[in-house]
Amino acid sequence: MMKRSVLHHSVVLAALAMSAEAHAQQAADQPPAPADGDIVVTAQRRSERLQDVPIAVTAITGDDLRERRIADVLDLSGRVPGLQIRSADNGANPRIFIRGVGLNDFNPATASAVGIYVNGVYVASTLAQRDAFFDLGQVEVLRGPQGTLYGRNTTGGAINVTTRQPGNTPEADLSLDYGRFNAVTLQGGISAPVATDLLAVRIAGLYQRDDGYMRDTLTGNRGNNVDRWALRSSAHFTPSSTITDDLTVNASRSTGGSLQANVRTLIPQTAAATGADGLCTPAFYTSGQCTNILGYANTSRNLYEGAYSFEGQDRVSLVGTGNTLSVDLGPVSLIAVTGFQHASRNDQEDTDASPVPVIAASYITRQNTFSQELRLQSNGHDRLRYVAGVYYAHDLIRNDSSLDVLPVLRAPTADNPSGVDLAAGIGDFAWPSRQVTNSYAGFGQVDFDLTPRLTLTGGLRYSADRKRFDYRAEAAAGTIALFTFADTKTFGSWSGRAGLQYRFTDSANVYASYNRGTKSGGFFSGFAQDPSLIGPYKDETVDAYEVGAKTQWLDRRLGLNLSAFYYDYSDLQVYTSVVQGLITTQLFTNASAARIYGAELELTARPVDGLNLSASTSLLSATYRDFISQGADYSGNRLPSAPKVSVQGSAEYRRPIGTGAVIARADVSYRSKVFFDTTNDARLGDRARAFVDGRVGWQFAKDRYEIALWVRNIFDVPVISDITPLPALGFDAVVVGRPRTWGLSLRANYR
Repeated sequence: MMKRSVLHHSVVLAALAMSAEAHAQQAADQPPAPADGDIVVTAQRRSERLQDVPIAVTAITGDDLRERRIADVLDLSGRVPGLQIRSADNGANPRIFIRGVGLNDFNPATASAVGIYVNGVYVASTLAQRDAFFDLGQVEVLRGPQGTLYGRNTTGGAINVTTRQPGNTPEADLSLDYGRFNAVTLQGGISAPVATDLLAVRIAGLYQRDDGYMRDTLTGNRGNNVDRWALRSSAHFTPSSTITDDLTVNASRSTGGSLQANVRTLIPQTAAATGADGLCTPAFYTSGQCTNILGYANTSRNLYEGAYSFEGQDRVSLVGTGNTLSVDLGPVSLIAVTGFQHASRNDQEDTDASPVPVIAASYITRQNTFSQELRLQSNGHDRLRYVAGVYYAHDLIRNDSSLDVLPVLRAPTADNPSGVDLAAGIGDFAWPSRQVTNSYAGFGQVDFDLTPRLTLTGGLRYSADRKRFDYRAEAAAGTIALFTFADTKTFGSWSGRAGLQYRFTDSANVYASYNRGTKSGGFFSGFAQDPSLIGPYKDETVDAYEVGAKTQWLDRRLGLNLSAFYYDYSDLQVYTSVVQGLITTQLFTNASAARIYGAELELTARPVDGLNLSASTSLLSATYRDFISQGADYSGNRLPSAPKVSVQGSAEYRRPIGTGAVIARADVSYRSKVFFDTTNDARLGDRARAFVDGRVGWQFAKDRYEIALWVRNIFDVPVISDITPLPALGFDAVVVGRPRTWGLSLRANYR
């Protein structure tokens, strides 16, 4: 603790000393002030034009989020170069991958490799990372490790979400959507000054429901339905010209159905249906000649239906608050960011997606997180600019999840009254656990103009997570103790950044950077049959090299951004599963290494007034190197959710008519083949897919009102978002996203 305290104070004092020496010396060329149409981001903890930031960043404005109907983080998938997101849950646990970097594990104590931040507060809980997107100002996706300013657990990148803030001008907006599956979305917000130039407040809310797009053939009921509400209140307080305080309080609740998958039965009953691996061949999946372990055969080719033994519910409740206090001290500002989040989940899931009870899951988790960050950063655009700070977080996770495996085969006897057969993996199993994490960090980043056009960036961060993990594996409603595990370990590491940027003009610059990123080690919190499977596992580290160019042409009517990158991973954290008898064992291990490289392009154009075009593409190679786990060799395999090619494009045309305008928009996305796990088994992947969305609307009364028609997934392409393999029980659970949907939107605003 003494060493960390000295480090923290040294970083701050060094930055202050350099500022005192360099504050009076201004760079000869100042960056251009933002103009109309420029996007401003806070990727480096200060407001800058997107084109001036030497980082690969994509920003999506609040209006763009609304027009694309992006309802939560899952809907960002395929809309940003290199970004793929999927989930095998209906209300929580997004699995986020940027440039192939992410994590397959869905268990609560495992942190994502992509950090999500809301108004500067790190969202630690995966239960909270699918909170509704509404009344947002902007979403920024930072690609690549962000080890200095954002810290650990951002080896893949970071997603910055900013909500709309109140100001001195009264504003109000309200929108109502109605679409296929009786989908209703009502959202709106109102803000007003309570005291001009002193206090302004905003209140926003969302209500969303639909009947669901999966159909239970036994009951006729719909599943995978949405039913959630959310509220957010914000206050902007300016007691003086040098002090501002922004407070946000939010609450939400989701009570939709538990995710219903489409079951693929795998145990062949005929020689013709048997493949080389002993499982059903794809041509016979729905032939009736392949069953699960209890003899059920799914013969339907309709991916959007199934016969379920029960219809579960996925209940997620969230409460949070965030506060940003900024004090302007002249040459520097002191910024304090405080956050608290509470998340709880109760999910009762028909995992086997069949009418016979093979396996059912109960996922019950509670998580509380408090965080505090203090930053001291320079003001203005002096020759020397810096950010220095300290960070602390306290996180508590309680998990009380369980599985009920093959209950129909449990036959109580005098010698075995519970009917549990541990050797065969038959029984009701639970793994209550508790993890307490205290995180500490000190960090600093300096930007120094070597010349008026050449800037050197250097950053360093030390992070330490002290984790206490208690775990108990049990069966037969807790009457049989399988084993207990308890351990405490501190995971510490250094990360940082070094970079150069050269500005040819206000509209063209190039950059080169090196980033060291780290992801904290820890303990596996899923169901384990042996204490050796729990860990601890080690930190993963990445050395990332990137070069890029950001350019604008033809009076900013044409923009072209390029980036190329190379990642060298050590101790990559990997979630896998292996079959041992009737038991599918979950494993969380450190792969020895992985190599990732690729290139990205982003293009924007305004060829004529009213027409906005954008296109982007990502080329990616992501493979394991020398990775052997439980005797299986994955060396050379592609990483999950890492398509070799992904492409996005959009076109929007606005034609003024009287006091309003007609607006037409089309969005297209494409990704090449992906695998969903480390084995690269053909059945656990999905072929190349392309999706097209469209929207046409009429704005009138000086754009105060709007009516629009929209269609998502126009060509009704199946969306295979994930596959959970349980071959020991004779099936794969295929998670299918929404089919084609359409609807009508009404919107009114007062500004």
